[in-house]
Amino acid sequence: MGRPAGTPADRLLRAAMSAAERGWPVMPLYPRSKRAVLRDWEHRATVDPETIRHWWAAQPYNIGIATGPAGLVVLDLDDAHGQPPPEPWAAEGVAHGRDVLAVLARRAGAPPPPRTYTVATPRGGEHRYFLAPAHHHLRCTVGSLGWRVDTRASGGYVTGAGSVHNGRIYTVADPSPVAPLPEWLVTALTPPPPREPAHPHLPSRRADAYLRAIVEDEADRVAHAVVGERNTTLFKAAATLGSLVAGGELDEHTARAVLDDAAATHLGVEGFTATESARTIDSGLRHGARQPRRLRD
Repeated sequence: MGRPAGTPADRLLRAAMSAAERGWPVMPLYPRSKRAVLRDWEHRATVDPETIRHWWAAQPYNIGIATGPAGLVVLDLDDAHGQPPPEPWAAEGVAHGRDVLAVLARRAGAPPPPRTYTVATPRGGEHRYFLAPAHHHLRCTVGSLGWRVDTRASGGYVTGAGSVHNGRIYTVADPSPVAPLPEWLVTALTPPPPREPAHPHLPSRRADAYLRAIVEDEADRVAHAVVGERNTTLFKAAATLGSLVAGGELDEHTARAVLDDAAATHLGVEGFTATESARTIDSGLRHGARQPRRLRD
């Protein structure tokens, strides 16, 4: 027997299907939570109706929208809830992320961003959806654009309309079509060119190419790790290189430099810090050193 129409689970399924019909890949978040159910959520998020029905038949899941695959950049504007802003924002009299956004537009000599599809969050914030630019690879940011202003783009997701958190529902505040991300925001969110990667100084022998491939593969895994798997990926990469360091195949300075450079792409995204990165690298290198690895000539 099917479940009665109009139940919370039925409403959440309809909301997930509505997002998918817009071309936005969705995936389940735990009920009343913002935490993803799936480990490889960015690649498994889908617009396939049968898969979505199967997922939401299990539980009244909240809705996650994978912003990168959806071609979206979402501005997450939070309410300060009375918390005083730090300098230099205090002088601007701001009390909400939308106030900060208006200040940023003024400083850029641009009009405020246009109306676009917007979701009101349970704690007084806003998720403003914009079309990601075609020729720029924008990633998530946390506070780097301005106080109480985060962004979700490649490597991130947002909690979709219809979801429930703390007993309150994410609701559509503006159903306008999704507008292109203004150029001044594209410029502000475009990351600087990557630092010149560290090139390991490897001994000249036949294992050279194999060692270089191992190092470059691990660095690539770290650089492209998705939010929620960065620490685990960085730890595993550090352990792999740590075993080579202990085996005398790679010097520790080179291993750290490679890992630091790869992890630097994640700094500031979803709260990932340089301290956290260094701690994970240290732990992984120590772990790997317990099993020294030698490469045969």
